Amino acid sequence: MRIQSFATDIGFSPSLVSSRLKTTRTEIAGTLGLGRDALSRASRIGAPKTQMRLRQMLEILNRVDAELGSELVAYAWFRSEPLPGFAGMTPCQLVRDGKADMVHAYLDQVLDGGYA
Repeated sequence: MRIQSFATDIGFSPSLVSSRLKTTRTEIAGTLGLGRDALSRASRIGAPKTQMRLRQMLEILNRVDAELGSELVAYAWFRSEPLPGFAGMTPCQLVRDGKADMVHAYLDQVLDGGYA
């Protein structure tokens, strides 16, 4: 997954992301804790909060894609895999709560061969 393939003049494109992940913009918005309109109205797509959450999700998916074997599996992991040590919270829940840095710290540990 190349993050730059999702970039446009206004920022990360929800249409490109949803197409690549074979889902809808509405589902991605829900996954990221955004309102349905955040990924469909042009005025909201470029909003800092929308772009930040899209970027954080893409950064995390980019990190786990190679380990998990595909973008679709990485997205499923992001949405549904409870992380040890985070009270059963999934990566998407942590991103929604403004804790993407904790997901990155977890991945630093695990991808470098450590234990979570």
